[in-house]
Amino acid sequence: MIEMLKIAMLYVGSILIFLWGVGHLFPTKSIVEGFGNLSEDNRRIITMEWIAEGLVLCFLGLIPLFLAIFSDQSEIAFFIGNLGCVGMLIVLAILSFFTGAKTSILPMKLCPYIKLTGATLMLLGTMMYTIPI
Repeated sequence: MIEMLKIAMLYVGSILIFLWGVGHLFPTKSIVEGFGNLSEDNRRIITMEWIAEGLVLCFLGLIPLFLAIFSDQSEIAFFIGNLGCVGMLIVLAILSFFTGAKTSILPMKLCPYIKLTGATLMLLGTMMYTIPI
């Protein structure tokens, strides 16, 4: 039962973040169009930044998932890799809290909480692997 809980927390946190990243990629065109009349440079910059955040979130979701599936969870690389992803998600959540969450757009308001939820699940799953229960 405990083994299932360890795996579930890590997998759910990872998949949540991966899917949130994918959710950034698909609506990119409509998001950029929502900014209205922009110069071509500004359109490209917003497009680049929106896609970059989506790809980073996908990466931060896949690394812990792949480490859980393909590595030995007792090795330090498993722990360090997962903690690095958790730390970056926390940084991105703080950034989102002070920027996008201040907008009137609901997904942007939810973004820091989704990132923190994923980070928390990943952290708990990782800690349960490294602490014998």
